[in-house]
Amino acid sequence: MKLTRKLVLAKAKASDLESVKKLNCWGCNLTDISIFSQMPNIEVLTLSVNSITSLSPLSGCQSLCELYLRRNMIPSLSELSHLRPLPRLKVLWLAENPCCGSDSSQYRLTVLRCLPHLQKLDNQVVTEDEIALALMDGEEVTTPPGGVQNQLSTNGLQDAETENDPLNYNMEETNKIREELGMKPLSRDKFPSLSSPSTREIKPALKKTHTLDAVLLLLRDLDEEELQVVHTAAQNRLQTYTLNSDTLNSSLQTQKTTDIQH
Repeated sequence: MKLTRKLVLAKAKASDLESVKKLNCWGCNLTDISIFSQMPNIEVLTLSVNSITSLSPLSGCQSLCELYLRRNMIPSLSELSHLRPLPRLKVLWLAENPCCGSDSSQYRLTVLRCLPHLQKLDNQVVTEDEIALALMDGEEVTTPPGGVQNQLSTNGLQDAETENDPLNYNMEETNKIREELGMKPLSRDKFPSLSSPSTREIKPALKKTHTLDAVLLLLRDLDEEELQVVHTAAQNRLQTYTLNSDTLNSSLQTQKTTDIQH
């Protein structure tokens, strides 16, 4: 299963990938995590109990501090080379992967030689003595064949276009949420195709639609008191629009009367 933009935003209750700081995808049967090449600000990431084989999409997650990968299908410790560029990574849980092998002591020393800045590995605190020993006795980790660029070229642009297509995502998902909230579905003409000639004119409408999606998703998690706060805020916002409209109409009427008198 591929981790998609839609799934990430739903789980994180966020409106855009850049704002996601923490994400829990425990036990989601994931095999493709290429989406993380678009999430440089992720800090805490739980991917345990999945079927992940490559860590290359994580090499650009410069803010990553904690990474949980227990019980996946990572075949070789060479995949750790993709975590070397991450200066803030302090906690890693990698146990119960094929790459761990049968020699737990050698496995731990190899991981710490590759990632000497770790403070906790597999839920055990890393000591200075361990690091010193790892630098001497741990095996050197080499970069596996291929890398981030290959994954980006096969999974990047085309998937992004598909997921951002308002006809494939926004219309169906937005109307489903609106129906659950007792709201009237939006018509198809509210979701113009990205392939139309006036793409630049459509972008503001798409941005507003994404914002509406996020707001509607958040409403589902609010209790009665919180919904009342949102209701009051929405009423105040509507009153502002009404006042502005009345003021504009009054000004136009005054100007019209003045023009007639002169």
